[in-house]
Amino acid sequence: MLAVEYFEVECPEPVGAEYYKQITNDVLLDHNLLKVIEKLHVYIDPKVPLFIAVGILKPITTVVKVGDIANVNPQEAKMTLVITEETYLASMLRIFWERFGKDRVEQPDRFTVVLYNVPVEAKEIEAIVIGNPSESLNKDLIYAFRQIAPEGFRLRSERFYQGKFSFVASENTLVENIDELVKAKFALMGETP
Repeated sequence: MLAVEYFEVECPEPVGAEYYKQITNDVLLDHNLLKVIEKLHVYIDPKVPLFIAVGILKPITTVVKVGDIANVNPQEAKMTLVITEETYLASMLRIFWERFGKDRVEQPDRFTVVLYNVPVEAKEIEAIVIGNPSESLNKDLIYAFRQIAPEGFRLRSERFYQGKFSFVASENTLVENIDELVKAKFALMGETP
């Protein structure tokens, strides 16, 4: 929780605010999203009914390369990769298949990939980009806030700005002044959408 600079839940009922702060914290922690959120303001009013979450994201500038998840050991006519992190393994295998062909890529076990007779050096293999965490971030945030929003709040509006997001949900048709409400919640954090 310390990673988030600003985190507030606004609700007409103080007990409800504490309850939703815990729910929000738990869901974002479960989805490993607290580390990418710098500021977060959640507003919930069950009487309207309306749920608004606005936030500022930390910049994500890194991409994942083969060398980040595997040790590449060149040998005669083959390279053995010892996998240290499985998150991007499937993506890496797809890229290898496309680039070198399935007949040159073997996975004898969960932590080993062998490349046979590939026309590149070990350093080039290590530099191949196999993932970009920022690509899935928007989908992950939407999924998390769908879990956080009250059940039955099926009408939604999700927007992503440069490094900022808003998620609005309700049981009823979304109110006309939703943009002004979102701007007001950003203003409480000292930000604009």
